[in-house]
Amino acid sequence: MTTIYLDNAATSFPKPPAVARAVYRYLTEVGASINRGVYASAQDAGLVTLELREGLCRLFGHSDPTHCILTPGNTWGLNMVLRGWLRPGDHCLVSAMEHNAVMRPLHDMAAQGVTFDRIPCDSAGRLAPADIVSLLRPNTRLLVMAHGSNAGGAVQDAWAVGRICREHGVPFVLDAAQTAGHWPIDFEGMGLSALSVPGHKGLMGPSGIGALLLSAGFAKGLTPLVTGGTGSASDLEVQPDYMPDRFESGTHNLPGIYGLQAAVDFLLETGVDALQRHEAELTGRFLAGVRDLPEVRVAGPLGTADRCGVISLDFRTIDNAEAAFRLERDYGILTRCGLHCAPNAHKTLGTFPQGTVRFSPGFFTTPEEIDAAVAAVKALAGCGAEQG
Repeated sequence: MTTIYLDNAATSFPKPPAVARAVYRYLTEVGASINRGVYASAQDAGLVTLELREGLCRLFGHSDPTHCILTPGNTWGLNMVLRGWLRPGDHCLVSAMEHNAVMRPLHDMAAQGVTFDRIPCDSAGRLAPADIVSLLRPNTRLLVMAHGSNAGGAVQDAWAVGRICREHGVPFVLDAAQTAGHWPIDFEGMGLSALSVPGHKGLMGPSGIGALLLSAGFAKGLTPLVTGGTGSASDLEVQPDYMPDRFESGTHNLPGIYGLQAAVDFLLETGVDALQRHEAELTGRFLAGVRDLPEVRVAGPLGTADRCGVISLDFRTIDNAEAAFRLERDYGILTRCGLHCAPNAHKTLGTFPQGTVRFSPGFFTTPEEIDAAVAAVKALAGCGAEQG
């Protein structure tokens, strides 16, 4: 049976062929670290790392590659921001659609005196930026928002949120786990203080690599989460205060860097607008096929103007976990079932505690695969109704 991969919201697959070639080249021809040598292979590694920072800055509208921090992933980047910025007595605002990568650190920090409020969202997962103002306090020091929901697909108006944050002097952090590589993001235009992205989702790079882009002012006030060897200022036992070394202790994930650099090159050559159009076409095709099925409820927006390629279905006549199992067993369709590490998002969508079956196409998904998935959903829903 041929499989149809529709779990790109978890990790993109397949990757552009150049990604595997770049990782292979590093492992077989380079093998060196950066900041630890001046021989040719170390210089190769350093150049590719710089090209990656520059490419990410071009992709996200950031002007300073030294403030593009390479991380082990998006969760790590968000922890760097939350734990490095907030102090006892501080207040943080988040949306009602946040992932546990934000909520678990905040709950941890609540024991140390950090408080937070959730910006309410409607039943499709969309917030009204005007609601932010009434939630601001004198001690509000941060606003963190998921740009696109991994549970229901709603994309928030980051431009409007950024304007409000600028007006009130509150740093704005965008979690672009579901939109980086899918939607245009303008760091400086949106007024961001920090942008955290994973390498393995919409950027189509390897796992275990991500990036945290910082404004200069925010970086100065951010305490490093990890300190140690950087290969620079080795005569000192204190952390360097210059960028990006201040936030990059330890040996870098060079296979990940090479792979992600190749992926970013692919994105820049293809154009994020082209990727967004492709995703919107596939998402619209899928929604058109399932939105009127009485046996299935679509969570999140019903159009494509304000949603990313995350389509969550709540089967009414069959258990969602069984539906996901049958989709793979009988039709070769790979999805993700459950609460997607975002329990409050599912409460907002009205899909807690049962969760949903999530379908998420990617750049290499075809219209024919979408049609096959829609046909499978219809067959399963009908099968569930007959048995129920």
